[in-house]
Amino acid sequence: MADEIITSEAVSSSSELNSSSRIICRVCQKQFSQYTCPRCNTRYCSLPCYKSHSLRCTESFMRENVMEELQHLQPDDGSKQKMLDILKRFHSEDEADIMDEDDSPLSEETIQKVLSGNQISFEDLSAEEKKHFQRAVASGELSKLIKPWEPWWSKPSAKYISLGQDGTQLVQPLVKEDTAVSSEDGIESDPLHDIPLGPDSPLPSVSKLSAAGPSPLLAVHLVDIMYSYCFTLRLYNGDWQSDPIGSATVLLSVSSVLGQGGQPETVLEALSHCMEQTCSPAFRHMGGLQFALGLINDTITLLHLDTPALVCMLCDLRRLIQYAEKDLKSEKSRKSKSSEIKTKLKSAERKVYFIMCWAHEQPQEAWSSIAAIVEAEKSRLVEFIGSKTSVPKMKKVQNEGKPLIKEVE
Repeated sequence: MADEIITSEAVSSSSELNSSSRIICRVCQKQFSQYTCPRCNTRYCSLPCYKSHSLRCTESFMRENVMEELQHLQPDDGSKQKMLDILKRFHSEDEADIMDEDDSPLSEETIQKVLSGNQISFEDLSAEEKKHFQRAVASGELSKLIKPWEPWWSKPSAKYISLGQDGTQLVQPLVKEDTAVSSEDGIESDPLHDIPLGPDSPLPSVSKLSAAGPSPLLAVHLVDIMYSYCFTLRLYNGDWQSDPIGSATVLLSVSSVLGQGGQPETVLEALSHCMEQTCSPAFRHMGGLQFALGLINDTITLLHLDTPALVCMLCDLRRLIQYAEKDLKSEKSRKSKSSEIKTKLKSAERKVYFIMCWAHEQPQEAWSSIAAIVEAEKSRLVEFIGSKTSVPKMKKVQNEGKPLIKEVE
């Protein structure tokens, strides 16, 4: 026959011949190689093998391709001008930042005092520095630098305060003998102690302090004092020790009981006076009505704690007054002004101590009842205020010889 028939044996021998002439991939050693690296002549079978056969070859190859592509890109005049504008803008911003850093509101002398660790008071500043400082205070810029203070009465540890039967602190802090700091000084400077210390000495019975029985209005007066205490601590971010005289001055201005010898007869009257002071021009920057309502919540929180917490609160308040009296003795100020403040502080210290002894004898149920009254009066105030921007003022009127409290529009 003219046609030639190839048998299977012939096909088999031809396949063996072709396979013997092919080279195995040098990378995976599994497949036949189909390509050759142009740099190192390594035989490979696929793209993954090429990428893994030599990092030097692949990086060099990619770099050359990119550079070759960039050489072909010729920027036009518009692109060049746009880039120049961007560079000029960044350069101008850098120069402005440098000028801002150099234009410090503090003088070189003040900066050196700060760097040397000396304390700087407001009176040490120059007229220009005082303006910058007051502007920063008014804008709220300085408040961003202060860590928000968490009141001790809102912490879980406040619920577990315990005092001895005589009202004294069960655990006294240890103070080194070679230091001239009292136990109270040491504990106040220790941030680990969240709760203020209780009394160092036993609290006497109220019957031993006064022959007459305690006034039934002491609970109302306590609400006034607690509100004023919370206001002072929040104003000073919990650090009344930094300015005892200033803290005591604020306390006397807010509390009618301690600062003016007031005798509020209802919880509403006590709260209204305190809220009026909170919303006055002197303290309006603290937040006005919303801040005042928050202070009422602080008062309610304190009342819901046990008696030991209230005793510690009053003890801390008494300590604040005592520190202010001590600083006034060492401060050289005008005699008339100093004498007036000293008289008020001495009277306030006695009142706080008497109420502290009285509070120590009261059962827990008494505080729950007062807290309920404060909450009810707060609801009344919220309803009355509504959309108004002022606090209802209270005045006393006489009706058949009996003093009453009347709201004044």
